[in-house]
Formats: sequence, structure tokens, C-alpha cells
Amino acid sequence: MNLNNTSQLHGLDVHPLRDSLYDELHSRPFQVISSPARISYLAIMLDSQQKQTEFEHFCLLHQTFDLTPPQHDSACIEVDFGPFKIRRDKHLEFTSYMISTHQITEAFGVFDQDALSSLPSAWLSELPGKVMVAFHVAVEDAITKAEPDLVEVKRHFEGMRMVGSRPQNGDVQVWTSFKLHSDGCGRFLIYNKKMSDSQLGRLVQRLVEIETYRLMALLALPMARQYNAELVNMDNQLAQTTARLSDDNAQLDETSLLAELIDMAAWVEATRAKVAFRFSAAKAYHELVLNRLEELKEDEVSGHLTITEFMTRRLTPAVRTCVTTSDHLESLSTRIDRVSDMMRTRVDMSIQSQNQELLSSMDRRSKIQLAMQHTVEGLSVAAISYYSVGLLKFLIEAAYEKGFQFDKSLVIGLTVPLVVAGVWLATRKIHKRFLRLAKEE
Repeated sequence: MNLNNTSQLHGLDVHPLRDSLYDELHSRPFQVISSPARISYLAIMLDSQQKQTEFEHFCLLHQTFDLTPPQHDSACIEVDFGPFKIRRDKHLEFTSYMISTHQITEAFGVFDQDALSSLPSAWLSELPGKVMVAFHVAVEDAITKAEPDLVEVKRHFEGMRMVGSRPQNGDVQVWTSFKLHSDGCGRFLIYNKKMSDSQLGRLVQRLVEIETYRLMALLALPMARQYNAELVNMDNQLAQTTARLSDDNAQLDETSLLAELIDMAAWVEATRAKVAFRFSAAKAYHELVLNRLEELKEDEVSGHLTITEFMTRRLTPAVRTCVTTSDHLESLSTRIDRVSDMMRTRVDMSIQSQNQELLSSMDRRSKIQLAMQHTVEGLSVAAISYYSVGLLKFLIEAAYEKGFQFDKSLVIGLTVPLVVAGVWLATRKIHKRFLRLAKEE
């Protein structure tokens, strides 16, 4: 058997994305974390310009510790700086930093010593972007010593109401408050009882993602609340417009009514453009949170909400509010389109009625013009006949003076009906010819 896969593909045309697709599944590996440990996490939102600046700033940290900075930016970069490690992950909307250290002084309290303090303060203060998520994770070793009682745990969270659970069938105990503390950061306390370093790394990653994604999902909530009040006003305005349109006795100004509908439609479309990405992102982040919660496999700590119970009770309704607002916008857009169609139909009917009246008026005018034309034709026959008889009279008198013997008065009298008949026949022939040409066109 030939074990050289490269030689087996020799001569074949390999897809240019094949290698990158293989690497994609390994681009964000789980960390291996031993207990005890201190971990700090930052998620920083960046605009397009700040993303390049942030990578350059990250490279400056390498120079501070005399390390070679990375040549190219990538989705995930892990660096061991000695006293601490940094894992930098790039996401669509934010870049995250996970700083971990195992250099722990027992004399300090659980959260009195954090990994974030390992970073140079000057470098940290100049980090570009806006901090969206910031919390500390304290991992304690409960394998060789007993877990502390609830009073001691609560002291680490400044007396706040606790959320606790035993993920992975009780192999570890996790405490948090999902609130900001006096240092401006959130806190997670983990007591490791049976987990290996790899399992602990995966657990920490899931908790980090749950906290990050739930805050990113909640970004859409203030926007939903803002536009909900405006949507109620827009609903009332549309209802009034529809009522005016359905009133047959009301005198409507179709132009102004159409202008109102256009303004409402423009507002709805502009609002949809503003909120579409944020609401879609909220749904996506919420699904990720639910997936990570399912992976925790939690058991309840007596008397406390689990992380899953807390999230489904608080986060899910917030996301549903965003979804409802998005659906409300879609419904309002559809209803405005329907009312606009009704308005356009009414305007079209009004235009058709006006056109019918105009055509009737034109038909009446055409008949009058035709009657006048016949009258003019009769007068023109008389006039042409009169001048034609006059011309013939000159010819008859000239012939009589030359010696032709005939009754001059009788001949002139006979020419009158002949001329009139000839002019009338010629006029009718011309008239019929023009009518035929008009029908052909």
C-alpha cells in the first residue's frame, strides 16, 4: 500500500481552496488549561479602519517582550509571553483577547489577582476599539481540597445574587453573577473537581463564548425598544390613512395621500436597512448561546438557577423582542404596500373616469365639428358653383358675340344645375377619399 498521499494525487488538478478548507476546522483549537489559573477576557468591537490598527498594536506587544511579531494577521493567534499567554481571535464584529496565567500568589483573594494586570498598562490603554465584553475567570483546584461553602463564594462576588451549576455531570462547579463588579468586569469562578486540562480548556471556552455571544445578541435590544414606540405611531397613522381611504363620502386629496404613504414606506425601508443586520446577528448569536448551553450538560446546584435557566429566562425573551420588532417591520411594509396598491387603484379609476368624460367631450366636439363641416361643405358648393357659373357666362357671351346663334339666357340657366351637380359630386368624392385614408391610418 502506498502511504504517500501526495504522490497519489500527482498529476491531478487540486482545487485551490482545498487546503484552506481543511485548515478551517483547526483554525480555532481549544486551549489546554490546568488548574489553578487566572484568565481575563476582552472582546473589542472595531470598525474597518481600527482592525488594521489593532493588529499593528498587537505586534507592538511582541516587541515589548522581545518576541518576533507575526508577519500576517490570521483568525487565531496564540502567543506565550512567559508570565502569561494570549489567545487572539478575530470575529466578524469584534476581536477577542484571552489572557491566561498560572503565576498565582496564594496570599491574594480569588479575584484580587487577574491575568489582565499582566499586560503593560500603557499598551492596554492604547488598545483601539470599544470594549464590549470584559470579565475574569478564576479557576481553582478542588481536586486536592474541598469546595468552599456558599458564604465564601458569595464574598468573591461582592454579595451579588449568584448563578451556579455543575457542568459535565458534576465534574466541575461554576459560579457567576452575570453582572459587572467594582472593577468594571464580570466574574466566573470555577472549581475543578475531576476535569482534565483539555476538558477544562473546552469548558472555559464555552463559558467565554456564552458570555460574549449573549452580550452581542443583546446589542439589538435597545434598538428594538427604540423602534417599537415608533412602529406603534406608524401603525396608528396607517390605520387613519386606511380609514380615510375606505370612506366613500370623504373628499380625498389623492396626491397628498400618496405622499404620506411614500413617506411611511421610505421610513420603514430606511429602518429595515438600519436594523436588518443587527437583528439577524442577534438571532445567530442566540442560537450559538443555546448550542453552548446544551454542551455544558449542567446539573443544578441546590437553591440556585443554572446558567441555562438564567439564559433562557432572560436572554430568550430579549431576542424574541428583537424578532418581533423585525416581524413588525415586515408586516408594516406589507400593509403599506397593500394600502398603496389600493390608493393607486383608486387613482387609476379616477383617471379612467376623467378619461371617459374627456373622450365623451371630445366625441361631442367631433360631432359638432362634423355638422359644421357639412354646413361649410354646403356653403362651399354654392360658392364654387357661383364662381363657376360666372366663368361659364363669360364663355357663353363670348361665343354669342362671335355669331353663334342660341338663346343666351336659356344656356346660362341650364349651366347652373349642371355646375351645381358637378361641384357637389366632386366635393363628395374628395370627402370619401379623405375618410378612406383616415380609416386606413
